Amino acid sequence: MQLYNKLSAKERAALLEEAGEDRLTLSFYQYAKIGNPELFRNHLFLAWDEMEVLGRIYVAHEGINAQLSVPAANFETFKNFLDGIYFLKDVRLNIAIEHDLKSFLKLKVKVRDKIVADGLNDDTFDVRNKGVHVDAQKFNELLDDPNTVLVDMRNHYESEIGHFKGAITPDVDTFRDSLPIIEEDLKEHKEDKNLVMYCTGGIRCEKASAYYKHKGFKNVFQLEGGIIEYTRQVENLKLENKFLGKNFVFDHRRGERISEDVISNCHQCGKPCDTHVNCANEACHLLFIQCEECAEKMNNCCSDKCQKIAALPYEEQKALRKGKGNSNKIFKKGRSEVLSYKR
Repeated sequence: MQLYNKLSAKERAALLEEAGEDRLTLSFYQYAKIGNPELFRNHLFLAWDEMEVLGRIYVAHEGINAQLSVPAANFETFKNFLDGIYFLKDVRLNIAIEHDLKSFLKLKVKVRDKIVADGLNDDTFDVRNKGVHVDAQKFNELLDDPNTVLVDMRNHYESEIGHFKGAITPDVDTFRDSLPIIEEDLKEHKEDKNLVMYCTGGIRCEKASAYYKHKGFKNVFQLEGGIIEYTRQVENLKLENKFLGKNFVFDHRRGERISEDVISNCHQCGKPCDTHVNCANEACHLLFIQCEECAEKMNNCCSDKCQKIAALPYEEQKALRKGKGNSNKIFKKGRSEVLSYKR
């Protein structure tokens, strides 16, 4: 029984180019009680592999978090499959504004301790006791209320290229870092302010809203469907768009343009730019913002040192990496001493 990918990312990319079929990039999440995450994971992999679904999916006892690419021709089959699972019936699907054949190149379904790493050991609050979900229109109204505190629940490299007007954007690397910081900064306003939160698709706010209600905040709201659904509603209903810049996304696109505002800078020369890249030196892989001119000058690298390494023959690069223990766990996102213009 095949429960793993047989094709490399390069091989899959070539097949997708050759097929040239439309694909939809989408995401969804659901908090639920899953008794046997491993068994559920295998069930998903077998079904979705047959449908040619690609993406990154996390399954845990607390639910599922999925970012996917689905062939447009198989969407109805995919949706019917979800509806056949009792806790996923009619689950909200956040369909991307922009689509790309190669947003995902493998199907990865992984069992995790949690679908959102929160660093909490507090099991006394119920994640299902969440804040009030608001649509784009109500969200805009709350933003116009002087009694509202708006908080971005994403990480620094996400909010750097795009955020809502007037939002508090914590300078944090992970979701777990933001929870205690926000609680401390807003502790004086637990009863007299509207605490309004947003994130990419809603999953982080779902947990955060339940956590802050547990901590005594009285008026807790969250943007339903996150920035992705907000953008769709603003366009369909002709509402004022209060989002500035790009929405960072966790696939090969790295960002969706929401407004024409460019609110960030190239980390190497300082000119206005909001294009995220990964350093071409695989041993570095730093995520940072780089303009086209610097990309050409630096050969897609973050520093002179990485540029020299990336220019070496592949086997020599492998030899240099040998025994270093590099992994995604130590790759930095937008923080490095070599980045002169990281704000």
